[in-house]
Amino acid sequence: MPAFLAGLNPGWLLIAAGLLALFVRVRVVRQVITIAAPILGILLLSGTPHGVDLLTHETLSITLSFYHVDSLSFLFGLAFLIAALLNAIYALHTDNRIQDGMALAYAGAAVSAVFSGDLLTLFVFWELTAVTSVFLILQAGTRAAYFASMRYLGVQILSGVLLLAGIAYVWNATGSLSIAAFTSLDQPGALIIFIAFGIKAAFPFLHNWLQDSYPKASVVGAVVLSAFTTKLAVYAFARMFPGQDELIWIGAIMTVFPVFFAVIENDLRRVLAYSTNNQVGFMICAIGVGTPLALNGAVAHAFADILFKGLLFMSMGAVLYRTGTTKANELGGLYRTMPWTTLFCLIGAISISAMPLFSAFVTKSMILSAVASTGMIVVWLMLMFASAGVLEHSGIKIPYFAFFGHDSGKRVKEAPFNMLLAMGMASFLCIAIGLPAFLPGFGYEWLYSLLPYPIEAANYQPFTLSHILAQLQLLALAVFAFILLQRLGLYPPEKPGVILDTDWTYRKVGYGAVRWIDTVWAKLGLAMTAVFRGFSERTYDRLVDAFSPRGVLSRNPVSRGMAVWTAVILALVLLVSYLTS
Repeated sequence: MPAFLAGLNPGWLLIAAGLLALFVRVRVVRQVITIAAPILGILLLSGTPHGVDLLTHETLSITLSFYHVDSLSFLFGLAFLIAALLNAIYALHTDNRIQDGMALAYAGAAVSAVFSGDLLTLFVFWELTAVTSVFLILQAGTRAAYFASMRYLGVQILSGVLLLAGIAYVWNATGSLSIAAFTSLDQPGALIIFIAFGIKAAFPFLHNWLQDSYPKASVVGAVVLSAFTTKLAVYAFARMFPGQDELIWIGAIMTVFPVFFAVIENDLRRVLAYSTNNQVGFMICAIGVGTPLALNGAVAHAFADILFKGLLFMSMGAVLYRTGTTKANELGGLYRTMPWTTLFCLIGAISISAMPLFSAFVTKSMILSAVASTGMIVVWLMLMFASAGVLEHSGIKIPYFAFFGHDSGKRVKEAPFNMLLAMGMASFLCIAIGLPAFLPGFGYEWLYSLLPYPIEAANYQPFTLSHILAQLQLLALAVFAFILLQRLGLYPPEKPGVILDTDWTYRKVGYGAVRWIDTVWAKLGLAMTAVFRGFSERTYDRLVDAFSPRGVLSRNPVSRGMAVWTAVILALVLLVSYLTS
């Protein structure tokens, strides 16, 4: 590695490359930039020492740490860089400078955020992820995408404003901006920062920006969005709120409620958006448990989710690219002409379902074991139900209705080669990190060796008979339930419609209330203006009648004389003041 690159934050490299790509009109050169930057970033990160502030700056008595790497940030940074590389390959068939540049800058902002060593630097890149990612929604070029992007940007900026307010409280109370875990939400600024993180993590009732924006993004944009925003929030919670009991129940609820929406949703990219809520819920719950095994599970599952969720979004993006839709009622039978896309989608579906020998099995099992060890039976049952639900909506519904099910009659071409290459690479990683260690440095032990608590991870074995049997039984029951409901005609049919979620309260009721207030205020304003104008005109007329040269006070000699003598006395006072100064 050249000496001048030593200590360079790979996130900054991606941001610079993304900005450069915005101005490069030659498509081949831009493609080289978007692929070379993540590869170089991975090489830079691989040679970076841990636990050292490599780039610091002091200003106004504040020490800013721009590049701090430890075992927690390293794994998230590595996952983000791998995702940036896969996304760049997936987008090679397009010729869109804004999309290429902003996708790379967005990835760079996320990488820079996880390597931030202080709260102020975290805030800067936290906001930069919002500004750069909104372009990926706008590039869809539809009216719906425009309005969704504006709502998305407003929510993300709100998260940043709350984060900055919380940082101000922390600075005022402690005089420090170092990133350190809060021991209680009662600490100054902790609750505000908690809510700011919760918005980006799509907590219940704060989650609608995700289902609103991701399905409306461009084909490439949805894939890129799936990798960074919510996982950055998971990193932030793992860094600053490990062991917070409130996260256990929040995470458990996050795993359960999306299952019901995803099962009845017709838009398959929207199904994946709900699935994102579900998977992030497992991570949040594990962070709330806060034991070494639970935190290892949260971080490992975040790494795996970036890969298999990205793979599923890639497969649905390929379907959208070729057919123009991801509506389940308009698809089916695509396996005939898109066999490779079908295969890769099945690998993603099996991976997210935690089938043994696939990635989520070696990551989610840590979370379930950690929750079981706490004795919280209700939470554990909620996670088990959610695990079965994952198989229903992402493991079965996505591939079944897109590629099998009823034959839609669509006979489209297979996805472009670059899309297949990106999906193939993601599929390989989903399998590679889910296997036992058949070869040195290969299999789940490679991932476990990078976790924040390597000793605890080394003592945990996912491939035990009890783990394997329990997971196979759960998956078998979920498959049986799907088949039975289909046979009995009880499974929710795939048909066009609008699924109402909690965003209805502000998108419809709230919008209607605002319009009503605006109308009332406009009418009230006209009435108040008329009243004020009449009052002011009458007041002016009375003042003129009283004080003008032809007014009441000037109509008799006494009043005129008083006015003259008042002017004379005022002149004398001014003259005396001038002479005595």
